[in-house]
Amino acid sequence: MADKSFSLQHILEAAQRISPYIVRTPVLNSPQLDEMAGCKVFVKTEGLQKTGSFKIRGALNKLLSLSVAEREKGVITYSAGNHAQGVAAGARILNCPSVVVMPNTAPKIKIENTRWWGAEVVLFDPYRQTREEIAEQIMQERRMTFISPFDDYYVMAGQGTAGLELCEQMEAMDVTPHVLLVNCSGGGLSSGAITAVRSRHPEVDCYVVEPKGGEKMAWSLLSGKPERVPAPLKTIMDGVAGPVAGQRTLDVLLKQQVKALSVNDYEAAQGLKAAFSMLKIVVEPGAAVSLAAILAKKADFSGKNVALISSGANVDASVFASILIDKEYI
Repeated sequence: MADKSFSLQHILEAAQRISPYIVRTPVLNSPQLDEMAGCKVFVKTEGLQKTGSFKIRGALNKLLSLSVAEREKGVITYSAGNHAQGVAAGARILNCPSVVVMPNTAPKIKIENTRWWGAEVVLFDPYRQTREEIAEQIMQERRMTFISPFDDYYVMAGQGTAGLELCEQMEAMDVTPHVLLVNCSGGGLSSGAITAVRSRHPEVDCYVVEPKGGEKMAWSLLSGKPERVPAPLKTIMDGVAGPVAGQRTLDVLLKQQVKALSVNDYEAAQGLKAAFSMLKIVVEPGAAVSLAAILAKKADFSGKNVALISSGANVDASVFASILIDKEYI
């Protein structure tokens, strides 16, 4: 992208570029959930997206921006799972080799699905190794193109198309959002989606939601620079437990003056259970954090129209079942 500032135009271009390949996921509402939450909750269900996550949006937008020669050499990334599957699926669609560096602690379903899509998976120990060093070595040896999980305008713009769709779908319902909550790890989805929604609804209150003890974006918003979690976080919310915030994503979120919330594992589990019980959807723990923040009354949303993006559904069956029956899940 020639333009150094991230804008709605980047998201509109991404929407046009990736629309032939993705699913326009539904927005759900439940009166029962509304009563429990004390507000009207509108959930965009990206767990029903290809690969079970929004991540294919950004991965495809980046892949489609590469030259034929770059795609022939292949792409590499690192991810705990959903971005891994997004890159692997996008690469398979475009007939491009892919390598994904994944922690050996990633959910089994995410590792298996990444391999199913055709990527070469390289596992590492997050307590002893860094994903950046491993990816850098492979990238240099094979002359592959790196696809950032979040800190890239093409990736951010692709993720932002979920926010664009959310606006269009809520407008079709004749509903104006008052609040937007976005699950946040590195900030790709939050920076893209908030940019898209604020372009249509400038007055909407925007929050990022993170796991308790790993609030790297909240810390970054306070310090003005990307912060890192000092040690790997032990949590069921693996999808939002990445080690560091992005610089480009942080710049956008600072400009948008977003607020930050966090939830613990118990609260995330309650969000997962509520989504299953009242919306009849599967949500992975990391994708339940925004709903969890609403149900735990982390801010006063009383009587408001509250929108959120349920970002993924890739949870191991054993973990999902354990949460539903209130068994120990860590």
